[in-house]
Amino acid sequence: MQKEIELAIAPERIEDENYILIQGSKALKINGERIKGFKIRKRSIDARSRHVVFRARIIFFIDEEPINEVFETHFKSVHNAQPVLIIGAGPAGLFAALQCLEKGLKPIIVERGKAVQDRRRDLAKLNREGIVDEDSNYCFGEGGAGTYSDGKLYTRSDKRGDVEKVLKLFVAHGANEDILVNARPHIGTNKLPHIIQDIRETIIAHGGEVIFEQRVVDINTENNQVTGVTLASGKQLKSNHVIVATGHSARDIFELFRNKNWLLEAKAFALGVRIEHPQEIIDQAQYHCEVRSEHLPPAYYSLVEQVNGRGVFSFCMCPGGVIAPCSTADNEIVVNGWSPSKRNNPHANSGTVIQINLEDVPGSESDPFALLDFQREIEKRAFEAGGGKMVAPAQRMIDFVEGRISKDLPENSYKPGTVSADLTQVLPKFVYEALRGALPIFGKKMKGYYTNEAILVAVESRTSSPVRIPRDKLSLQHPEIKGLYPCAEGAGYAGGIISAAIDGMNCANAIH
Repeated sequence: MQKEIELAIAPERIEDENYILIQGSKALKINGERIKGFKIRKRSIDARSRHVVFRARIIFFIDEEPINEVFETHFKSVHNAQPVLIIGAGPAGLFAALQCLEKGLKPIIVERGKAVQDRRRDLAKLNREGIVDEDSNYCFGEGGAGTYSDGKLYTRSDKRGDVEKVLKLFVAHGANEDILVNARPHIGTNKLPHIIQDIRETIIAHGGEVIFEQRVVDINTENNQVTGVTLASGKQLKSNHVIVATGHSARDIFELFRNKNWLLEAKAFALGVRIEHPQEIIDQAQYHCEVRSEHLPPAYYSLVEQVNGRGVFSFCMCPGGVIAPCSTADNEIVVNGWSPSKRNNPHANSGTVIQINLEDVPGSESDPFALLDFQREIEKRAFEAGGGKMVAPAQRMIDFVEGRISKDLPENSYKPGTVSADLTQVLPKFVYEALRGALPIFGKKMKGYYTNEAILVAVESRTSSPVRIPRDKLSLQHPEIKGLYPCAEGAGYAGGIISAAIDGMNCANAIH
């Protein structure tokens, strides 16, 4: 017999198996000898009171031995199977490829950037010298934007597909089993590259192919049917099925669609700044303590507020994290954040953004590039305010709200460097006014948040794609081009690693 119950467990006891068995027997009102084992199904931190606890959903095995779950993959040898071309080796492309293996289709991934380990040198150069490789950066390369931007796996995408399957595939390729249990699963930038490499090796071992450092410059069609793609080298790859999984920053793909007069749409996205605090401020506020317990992870937060009818919200919060330069060209500033698996850096950062709607940008209803052009203009303003070499404009929080240029800036994690600037000269008026209204309110919601020890770094602008590539809801194909499958973040149908992976799998299923 199995019984599932919820227990509140002190942080210092969460790894104590005997303690959990004793608490289970008490809660179930049975002799402890009858419990043969247990399995934690889900756990999360409850910090609503001054006594922080873990809330754990636990299955207890009564009068029967625990069952060890075995996750089996069903990949087929596809060396001579029907090919499916996948543009992009981010989570959507990689998981589309894994699903192709299950369905007996041969995935051929074409990635403009480098293999995951080779990306490191280009990222180091970007951080150290402010030099952007337009094909190898935080956005482009094997693993996509999420690989070196944290590996957060939190999602609300349960209705879109099999979240647990995605998590188990990560575990099968080397991720810690904790991601199956934790309410906010997280792999970490230091661990994810090895997992991505193992996924690639699985694809190749079963007959799939992965081609690096080749841009797709054309998607070939005949009578509105896809026939393959042309690479920058001039080589042509043939297939009647092409999945476009290029991510939210592959602007050249949008240009390709525009040049072919294929249907595109402008899409709302969010824009703002990345805000960084000393991690100890967040810990003190969230855990109601002076010093965080060694048994608790660095604290997380999620904030949202309406200001003048606009939602201002935290996004991609990184405890113990780093602010990273995520530009894809050398005349723009784009920032994002990431954390290592231990989340042990001294700062906490989060995007704090405002939704940019079609009505905010004139011409958006008729011009699918209107919001992208708006995004690009703000990124160029940030670059000019920073003065070059990926130096980012920044301001202390209270100085920003009260309209003062900061005399100096606090120590922060953004490696290319920050320069004191007036962020109202970078951000649109309706954005900075909404931020100015929200930040003091956030300070009332979370003690210590509203402080000049916090720094605002501009600009956080690649939250999602400002362009959508339309597709049919059932077939997932572009409404004008048969065999063309717009996929995940770059097409406007996902937002994060898990939802992108699920969308990739769904596109492979649609092809099958």
